[in-house]
Amino acid sequence: MIIGKNIRKKFGELEILKGVDLEINQGEIVSIVGSSGAGKTTLLTILGTLDRASEGEVIINNESVFKLNEKKLAAFRNQNIGFVFQFHQLLPEFTAIENVCFPAMIAKKSKKESEKRAQELLELFNLKDRVDHKPSELSGGEQQRVAVARALMNNPKVIFADEPSGNLDSVNAKELHQLFFKLRDEFNQTFVIVTHNSELAAMADRTLVMRDGRIVI
Repeated sequence: MIIGKNIRKKFGELEILKGVDLEINQGEIVSIVGSSGAGKTTLLTILGTLDRASEGEVIINNESVFKLNEKKLAAFRNQNIGFVFQFHQLLPEFTAIENVCFPAMIAKKSKKESEKRAQELLELFNLKDRVDHKPSELSGGEQQRVAVARALMNNPKVIFADEPSGNLDSVNAKELHQLFFKLRDEFNQTFVIVTHNSELAAMADRTLVMRDGRIVI
């Protein structure tokens, strides 16, 4: 489902990734752990097509993504990839349902179709009564569930999450972790998660350990 071949990333003379190879299967939850500076987030942004590797290849759903031009790559990302970040990245001026609809609007789906899908997702995440609330009116846990709903909006093949529970208390973090596994079990959703949370890492199907720009386990 996801294949990375000899992924390298340099910033000037500084080499952050030093030849990473990996394979991730459909429906698998994989955590990536390691100390700060090991290259975890850099790898995640390259796998998620937000940045290009200096060398190497990334294949997602049989598509060699970096052979696409920028316009086609953006369309591929919108249709096949969802993202969840530590600090939600919700648009403060928009309501929960408007934030969730955003990826569908980019894909030029109809407003009616988008709002129906968003409503279903928010109900799935127990946010039925919060659809018209703006992020400032939601708790941290509610904001992160809205962010997960947004990531799922276009039925992506994979969700990349960067420290998704890093800004949550232990109760909300546990609920979020359980939600990921519920989504995998119900929808065969694939997750690649960078985390410092030992509980979440232990729950994953596999844990990849990074050190000094390489996967060592």
